[in-house]
Amino acid sequence: MRYRTLDSKLIIETAERLEERVAERFPDAGLRGVAAELVSLSRDLAKSAKALEAPIWWLRGAIVAAIVIGALMFLFVGTILPLGRLSRTHDAIQSVQGIESSVNMILLAVIGFLTLIRSEERIKRKRVFRELHGLRSLIHVIDMHQLTKDPAALSTHFKPTAHSPARITNAADLARYLDYCSEMLSITGKIAALFAQSVNDDVVINGVNDIENLASNLSRKIWQKITLIESRPPASQPAPAPSPAIHAASLPPHASEP
Repeated sequence: MRYRTLDSKLIIETAERLEERVAERFPDAGLRGVAAELVSLSRDLAKSAKALEAPIWWLRGAIVAAIVIGALMFLFVGTILPLGRLSRTHDAIQSVQGIESSVNMILLAVIGFLTLIRSEERIKRKRVFRELHGLRSLIHVIDMHQLTKDPAALSTHFKPTAHSPARITNAADLARYLDYCSEMLSITGKIAALFAQSVNDDVVINGVNDIENLASNLSRKIWQKITLIESRPPASQPAPAPSPAIHAASLPPHASEP
């Protein structure tokens, strides 16, 4: 069962390790602050997802109390028509009207009870989407940090303007920076999946899938940049000068004679 569920502790540890790696390689970059925020958000959302697994006891108690009170009202107010009066002819019309009103009230009561029963799902659903809103915002912040990391800046023909942002001119560092952004996006998807694991609701699962699709699409765009960096041809080096023996062997016979 260990690999059938997500462990929030391991997700947090992965985010913390990623923050340390970003701090070691890019100590002055803004991506370091984003990694720290990802660690803080992962801790908060892990607690929120764990809290959603427990039932809302006060709400369930209120629902049970409402059902009991409604049943007592049907018994003592007289909305349920006594069956003994149905045999009297002069009360036939009143009996039919009483049965119709009773059926209508019973249907309305059933609908009301079902609404109360599903109120816990709606409350948890609102909590989930409130937490996912912050996670979605962080995903867009990560995308903003990789937005200006263009592999075209590695070209010798690239000429920055006066308002160009700071560029990473080393191919290895640029690829590592983009890889860190991709890892952050992957972690955000795993954090969102914690809510789908805690709340078994179709609407929540669809919302989590939207978060994961957003992170996957942005990560795919980042990996296109990494692929462009890795496919760049190596820097050209001057060809070695030919040795005198090879040079002499390549000359015509008459040219090599003294």
